[in-house]
Amino acid sequence: MKTVFAGWIAAASFAALPMSANAADYTLKFGHLANENHIYNQAALAFEEEVESRSAGRIDVQIFPNEQLGSESEMVSSIQLGTADMTITGEPLQNWGAPKAALLGVPYAIDSSEMLKRVAGGEIGQEIESQIENQVGLVPLTWFERGPRELTSNRPIKTPDDLDGIILRLPDVPLHIKVWQALGAKPTPMAFGEMFSALQQGTIEGQENPLSLIESASLYEVQDYVNVTDHVRSWIYVVIGKRKLESMPDDLQTVVREAADNMHETYQELFVEDQKRLRESLQERGMEFVEVDQKAFSERAREAVEANLSGDTLALYHKMLELE
Repeated sequence: MKTVFAGWIAAASFAALPMSANAADYTLKFGHLANENHIYNQAALAFEEEVESRSAGRIDVQIFPNEQLGSESEMVSSIQLGTADMTITGEPLQNWGAPKAALLGVPYAIDSSEMLKRVAGGEIGQEIESQIENQVGLVPLTWFERGPRELTSNRPIKTPDDLDGIILRLPDVPLHIKVWQALGAKPTPMAFGEMFSALQQGTIEGQENPLSLIESASLYEVQDYVNVTDHVRSWIYVVIGKRKLESMPDDLQTVVREAADNMHETYQELFVEDQKRLRESLQERGMEFVEVDQKAFSERAREAVEANLSGDTLALYHKMLELE
């Protein structure tokens, strides 16, 4: 990780002016859903350090993990209202008039990290980013790869037939809801922060998330099985309010954008290391990993995706599949 920071640390120590004792010219309130130890938060703290250093204190970045500023959806609304400035978000942006954001988490569309990089970092990603900026008023500064989403439960699930009406917590993403209904589950949209207690009380029976969030939310305390569905390989954006970014002078906008580029590199290093240890960590905490019939899940899921996308979004989905 030293290589990621070396360039800007050297530049900052050489060129930065002394920090002013006065308040910063701009404050960036950056909230997200993960806990303090999650790699989202570690990358955000690196961004905070770089921005404050390179701006010579003119920008104050404040990090709020654990949904302290609200759920993912609430954060998007807060940024639009100007009461928050940055967050980490993805597919739910389709609910704000950016339907192409659904492609950030399409089930069984991306099958490897290499393919994901071609999608998120190429023309498809640029098209999605443009719609988010124009329709939602959020500027994607960078993207983070997410580990494959897996299904957790208190009974083993090997085929879609094993779902048998399981009450499944999902984020409020219409495409995901339709797909899991087609697979045989009973989806229940719910904020991430409400999920643990709902599982504990039996209001819901399962959920699906990357291993990193399964660990950080301590779901091993209330779920016995990780069913290795690998049903979504996706990415997520670090976004900033467009009005907030454009309120800054050009030199500070450059600081924010370049720090976000470095944050991406920092995150990717953390991500690779994290993926290596997560399965072992969850097994040590008592979770059993179940190998599933991914082909059966994939075939039924893709039928539901085709039925629930339309227009430009469906065309972009087909373009994504051509990259396989």
